[in-house]
Amino acid sequence: MTGDDRGVVTLGESMALMRATEIGSLRHASAMALGVGGAESNVAIGLRRLGASVSWLGRVGDDSLGDRVLREIRAEGVDVHGIADADAPTGLMVKERPSAASTAVHYYRAGSAGSRLHPDDLPAEWVERAAILHVTGITPLLSSSARETLRVAVDRATAAGVTVSVDINYRSALAPVAEAGPLLRELAERADLVFGGAEEFAVLYPEASETDAAGLLHAAGVEHVVLKQGPDGATVFTPDGTCAGPGFTIDVVDTVGAGDAFVAGYLSARLEGLDIAGTLRRANACGAIACLVPGDWEAAPTMRDLGRFLDGGGDPVRR
Repeated sequence: MTGDDRGVVTLGESMALMRATEIGSLRHASAMALGVGGAESNVAIGLRRLGASVSWLGRVGDDSLGDRVLREIRAEGVDVHGIADADAPTGLMVKERPSAASTAVHYYRAGSAGSRLHPDDLPAEWVERAAILHVTGITPLLSSSARETLRVAVDRATAAGVTVSVDINYRSALAPVAEAGPLLRELAERADLVFGGAEEFAVLYPEASETDAAGLLHAAGVEHVVLKQGPDGATVFTPDGTCAGPGFTIDVVDTVGAGDAFVAGYLSARLEGLDIAGTLRRANACGAIACLVPGDWEAAPTMRDLGRFLDGGGDPVRR
């Protein structure tokens, strides 16, 4: 790897994932596939597959599902700091496909082990040795202790000169906009990189356009504001101007996890010192590839996968 070799650290809740294997309501599903998922570990796995050094920290229950979560993330080559909590269960998410064109995700995470993150869980020098600390807006909405853990991690990163990356990743099931908005705005304004969709920037600044929201974040000290636009690609706002990167035309199978793959592509390119245009091309390709297979992270590409996809002009068919 060129550029900064220290890599990325990230923390948050990863859960067991049950996915319907057929299209239709869960009322009639006859089979489910068991896996794992979580925004931060999805990014960690995506980064590792792209060759970055990455470490993930989180709590799981002292149960079989927790064992599976830690095993799956560790098996992908991620350095895992997993805390097994004997007093709370591993969280669960359930995915269904009500139709061929839609996906619904249901969370069972209230009181979960992952929500019980505590500042004491952060190892000494763990944040300080990284090039990038990546976090999401999910964690501060889980609990007061998770919110404090995130605040301490960001404080330590800022004091050590570590780049802070924030994906807004607003989850309405965790808190209404009126409650979440101020918390997520405070987190975003402390970052160096902020990722989000148009609706998520509206959570931060309800009366502002995406361009105005980027200006407000720049005024707070944010370097890059990255607007994720799904199939239309993405746009990066910097204090010096904007750069847009087009998306890729694909046959979508499952969009869940695409945003995490995009972030992994973006951060890996930043570690390697790519320019903004090259960074967006990689990030958009990673997001597109992730949509080709069911699951939160299973389709996250390796550098070989990425090369094949881009060499074919974004055509997912290998000829």
